[in-house]
Amino acid sequence: MSRAGVLPSQGDAPPPPAHVAIIMDGNGRWAKARGLPRTAGHRKGAEAVRATIKACRELGIRYLTLFGFSSENWKRSPDEVGDLMGLLRFYLRNEVKELHSAGVRLRIIGDRSRLSKDIVDLIETSEAKTAANTALDVVMALSYGGRQEIVTAAQKLAQEVKAGRLDPAAIDEDAFSRRLFTAGVPDPDLLIRTSGEKRISNFLLWQAAYAEFVFQDVLWPDFGRTQLEEAIAEFHGRERRYGQAG
Repeated sequence: MSRAGVLPSQGDAPPPPAHVAIIMDGNGRWAKARGLPRTAGHRKGAEAVRATIKACRELGIRYLTLFGFSSENWKRSPDEVGDLMGLLRFYLRNEVKELHSAGVRLRIIGDRSRLSKDIVDLIETSEAKTAANTALDVVMALSYGGRQEIVTAAQKLAQEVKAGRLDPAAIDEDAFSRRLFTAGVPDPDLLIRTSGEKRISNFLLWQAAYAEFVFQDVLWPDFGRTQLEEAIAEFHGRERRYGQAG
């Protein structure tokens, strides 16, 4: 999708980035520092998700993509994975009504084949319920890996070529983007990672090609509007060149 993605400015204020993506990192360290189980960190992290969605709506951000559960997270202990899946069920059952009332559209990207049927059913119901909303698109990456997403898109193209529905010469960046999980969503302008780590951990590898990266020391459960505004201010201080010479 388009690299550019900004909303009209209001007055002298610079326009917010249209699409913000966040790697939500640090739940476990937040809990450990307080002598609490990791599940307490995940629950506090869910509160940070709620606050961040609210802040994005208030700031005029149009798309928010959150890295909730990676394909590698399945390697964590069964107890922790079970707790995370339980928290996901709770969120989908109890938060979607409020999101819908606020005009938020929820999309889930990733490999659903590894999720239980009841969670997949909740995802499909939530997506259908909020599909017409336009205030903010929240894209949640669950059981997601950027490399696997690229492989899946390549497989789709290969199958279409094999079936005679697609000329290989017609495959370009736009054609590839339309086969990604994020089809229809503009590429992120700003990618934030919390917890002080400085890597993207297999997240939006294709889509983040021209995103501005901001790494913050705050642990995800302590992330809020203040940290979001700080990241946006840093974003506005950058000169975006999209590969062109400065």
